[in-house]
Amino acid sequence: MSMKLILLSLPLLFLTFNCSEEVIHSKADIEYVKKQVAKFAPVTISFDSTLLDEMETKTLQKIIEAAKIMDEIFLEQVYSKNTKIKTALMAPGDQQDKPYLDLFTIMFGPFNRLEENRPFINNTPKPDGANFYPPDMSKEEFRHWLKEHPEEKQSFEHAFTLIRREKGQLIAVPYAQAYKPDLDQTASFLREAAELTRNASLRQYLNSRADAFGSNDYYQSDMDWMDLDSQIEVVIGPYEVYEDQLFGYKAAFEAFVTIVDPVESKNLKIVGQYLNALEKSLPIEEKYKNFERGAESPVKVVQEVFSAGDTKAGIQTLAFNLPNDERVREAKGSKKVMLKNIAEAKFNTIYMPIAQIVLDESMLSMISFERWFTHILMHEVTHGLGPGNLILEDGAETTVSKMLRETYSTIEECKADIGGLYTYAYLCKKDVFPDELEKGIYPTYLAGIFRSVRFGTESAHARANLIAFNYILEKGGFSYDEKAQKFSVNDGKIREAVSALLHDLLMVEAEGNYQGAQKMIEMYAVMPPTMQNLISKFEDLPVDIRPVFEIVKVK
Repeated sequence: MSMKLILLSLPLLFLTFNCSEEVIHSKADIEYVKKQVAKFAPVTISFDSTLLDEMETKTLQKIIEAAKIMDEIFLEQVYSKNTKIKTALMAPGDQQDKPYLDLFTIMFGPFNRLEENRPFINNTPKPDGANFYPPDMSKEEFRHWLKEHPEEKQSFEHAFTLIRREKGQLIAVPYAQAYKPDLDQTASFLREAAELTRNASLRQYLNSRADAFGSNDYYQSDMDWMDLDSQIEVVIGPYEVYEDQLFGYKAAFEAFVTIVDPVESKNLKIVGQYLNALEKSLPIEEKYKNFERGAESPVKVVQEVFSAGDTKAGIQTLAFNLPNDERVREAKGSKKVMLKNIAEAKFNTIYMPIAQIVLDESMLSMISFERWFTHILMHEVTHGLGPGNLILEDGAETTVSKMLRETYSTIEECKADIGGLYTYAYLCKKDVFPDELEKGIYPTYLAGIFRSVRFGTESAHARANLIAFNYILEKGGFSYDEKAQKFSVNDGKIREAVSALLHDLLMVEAEGNYQGAQKMIEMYAVMPPTMQNLISKFEDLPVDIRPVFEIVKVK
């Protein structure tokens, strides 16, 4: 369903008019906006400052200054009118605008990410291509242009270019040129931090990433990030393509500033030693398995100190798996970084209250933070498994993401979720994790589906969860008690259902089957009435946390 159709199907909440601001010509009802803001529970995100010495603390503060600029760049990437709207909302003397500014800040724009990007300021739908493309450019125009100008295909599809219209012609503008003042300032802060740190690998990464902001070539700095061995774990730059709903090509700017949790990282590092065994265990033919993504794939557990940009928009990220450059993955794998303090905050504030509403009472005793957190780990590990690069029948080389286009994020997120269950069970059998934890991972995941889909049904993560839910329910792995209005796991069928779904997802990727991906999304990425009924009972529960970073208060 297109966004326009979704918007027309929703009740119209507009409008109050603010005639003093031409930029803001209409607003949603203020009580609606206040209710949306209240869905995000403010939670102080603390960290163990004793893990850093004085010089590391100073280094960290410089990095945070650099990270803050990612907020400004991402705000511009989301919507062409964001800066003007924000300025209007911040105008002094109108306290009525505060709830709108709060929601605008949470969502990085005037579109409610919890309701399929429904606008709450003005009544203009969000462009599918965000601000990466001209707002009036269609898919057909883009494709026609490349058909007429095949020599521009690489620059137009490049993750780090904007598409703009100049004198009636489409052109590709490198990020380094489009965001030059902000990126120059970011690079300056990173170089200052590099001068302060005594850690050679951190110094190398900060300097090479600063260089990348000027050159628009992030390959070497991604390689350096893979080699980063520091108490401070930071990644900053353009990465995820979720914001580009037109083609899924363009990367959004973000930053994670964290410190390593040494005890947890040591406990979980062993998972990285099983990557080839996990690849070998996948339920697809050997010819589709990929043992070339690099044997070194670090797993780190960290405490988040600050985040910015794409990762902070709407729902807070629990973990990340980077880099996305397949060249780096082939050479060195990918790094899995788990945000433990964010996960704990979410589990206590949101997850358990949801589990108590949706799960049969017999399931609740199997729910634990340890199971939930470990599944997040295995989700990130599974991103690095399975097909990556593909060779077409004519011998041309491509990637899964390019073949699946805008469906890729949904299929890949579902693969990571279901593969996380599958690989978790495998490692339990190998005694890497306690065997008694395996049975509880399925109800733990089931409750987590409801936590994810209440954010809306249009995001890649939501669609991925809906595919998993409906597929497993169809196979009998999940059961629903009509009388109690509760879900449970069918222990006799869940493993078979998980294996079957993982096989289907991996084959879509291995074959670069765009039509197969579309069909899977159309068939399964829908919300059934039983789920909608239970979600309606979440009204008084927070949707997510709103981090208040402790480090920002440090002078």
